[in-house]
Amino acid sequence: MRARTHKKTPGKTRRSTIYLEEDIFRALRLKAAAVEVSMSDLVNEAVRAVLSEDAEDLAIIEERRNEETIPFDEFVAELKKSGKI
Repeated sequence: MRARTHKKTPGKTRRSTIYLEEDIFRALRLKAAAVEVSMSDLVNEAVRAVLSEDAEDLAIIEERRNEETIPFDEFVAELKKSGKI
């Protein structure tokens, strides 16, 4: 088996123990071998993607904070009144 090297990641790295479901672990190991990167690199990439998505969601929430809101029951009543439902 060919040795895989870690990507150059910004900052320091820390060792951690995580528990994965057996099938998830196997898929991660197979993916790492297929793309010739370490399992750690794949996990770091996945965590970064999730955190980035969360940051985007929070930014959108902040942008919309001052939007006018309408109670759900009033909205449904308006849809019924307009014949849309």
